[in-house]
Amino acid sequence: MAMATDRKALLGIDVGTSGVKAVVIDREGRTLGQATVGYEVSQPEPLWAEQNPEDWWEAACAAIRLALARSDRRGEDIAGVGLTGQMHSLVLLDEAGHVIRPAILWSDQRTEEECAEIHERVGFERTIEWVANPALTNFTATKLLWVKKHEPEHYARIRRALLPKDFIRYRLTGELATDVSDASGTLWFDVKRRAWSEPMLDALGVPRDWLPKVYESPEVSGRVSEWAAARTGLLPGTPVAAGAGDQAAGAVGNGIVRKGVVSSTIGTSGVVFAHADEIVRDEKGRLHTFCHAVPGKWHVMAVTQSAGGSLQWFRNQFADAERAVAAQTGRDVYDLLSDEARRVAAGSEGLVFLPYLMGERTPHLDPQAKGVFFGITPRHTRAHFVRAILEGVAFSLRDGLALMRDLRLTVEEIRVSGGGAKSEVWREIQAGVFGQPVAVIEANEGPAFGAAILASVAAGFFDDVVTAVDAWVRVESITHPVANDAAAYERGYSLYRALYPAVRDLYRANP
Repeated sequence: MAMATDRKALLGIDVGTSGVKAVVIDREGRTLGQATVGYEVSQPEPLWAEQNPEDWWEAACAAIRLALARSDRRGEDIAGVGLTGQMHSLVLLDEAGHVIRPAILWSDQRTEEECAEIHERVGFERTIEWVANPALTNFTATKLLWVKKHEPEHYARIRRALLPKDFIRYRLTGELATDVSDASGTLWFDVKRRAWSEPMLDALGVPRDWLPKVYESPEVSGRVSEWAAARTGLLPGTPVAAGAGDQAAGAVGNGIVRKGVVSSTIGTSGVVFAHADEIVRDEKGRLHTFCHAVPGKWHVMAVTQSAGGSLQWFRNQFADAERAVAAQTGRDVYDLLSDEARRVAAGSEGLVFLPYLMGERTPHLDPQAKGVFFGITPRHTRAHFVRAILEGVAFSLRDGLALMRDLRLTVEEIRVSGGGAKSEVWREIQAGVFGQPVAVIEANEGPAFGAAILASVAAGFFDDVVTAVDAWVRVESITHPVANDAAAYERGYSLYRALYPAVRDLYRANP
């Protein structure tokens, strides 16, 4: 009969853009059970994106209960909880802790004027000096300025400003807290000092008491309350780690905790992520510099705004036949689209896609950028368009790798994750476009797995994050570039790089 301690496990919770994922991990780092409960994104205006935080909480409660049931574990078996989630999105609470308005999401592009306002007030160079990053439409501070300007009745009620995973922490524990990695994406955080930036808060008129206490990612930030235990099935008093933003948590889950090891993650957005032992800043602001979930370390990040989101758009608008086949056969519609892409040669016979459906961050910092298919001829089929999307996203990620090398960050090993890593053809395309092998790890639970690793440290299973990663993160397979495809990818990338400068002014002529 198993000892009671053998049943001890960790719970990772990821508050994503499309749903909450809960995963239960045993003491050996193996997945015992997981569940995802979804919700929708509201787009009341073009380029807007909002969600109701209470939907996250309802989904979290359901996902936790399902994950526990599927893992044959009960609340008392969970030794610690780790949190992660979509970064940047703004949650506003009133004096009673009630949500004031829908959360404005990371992908929302309404705040271009507020970005210019920040740079006018503070200065571009000083903004990077104070918070290591420029003002971008994705960042939280720009969203709060928009509310102040356009919804003064809501702004007057604000008493707390939180990030998505931290709203779930508030519901779980009653504590108002965040971690250094997620705080880094607000534009209110001194990334070098790992503390709120008093000069930036003063410049933007943000009261310090609106912001939560900041912890390092593996620290205990609170404990599950009686109220939350009744709704989730967890045990009251269970420690909750500070956690991390989804990119830092996903990097921990991929083992990106030493220099030279880089990740390429394709989810709704795409991210190239590199560990840094010292703070490294791109003075032009094309790369993000944030605190890492590893205490005392940093990371540099390149972001493609619409990576998997581009393929999702194609699926939703043009893949009715594949969706019908998937419904009948039980196959994933994305697997069917990948099968189509495999029928096309590298380079998509000259068809090139710019994946700028929601503007673009790295390297253009252009919220007005839009998607483009270039080079269409009568030879091009649906399959060519699918492959061009996969290649265009990989080209955009290569832009980020190139900037990292310019900053003298070494790229010795690339690990791929997210939905893009599940597709064999997309892994091959990434390896070919990057010009080096890409590795996949055994665990495929994404940021939720990284959150569970952080919980393992908070619960005392390990002394530190690096030790936990060394024990739990294992490479499963390696995909090598196809030598015969190299020339086609180089031609495609050269054309890809030339297209944005050629159409940049047209974006503003056609807003």
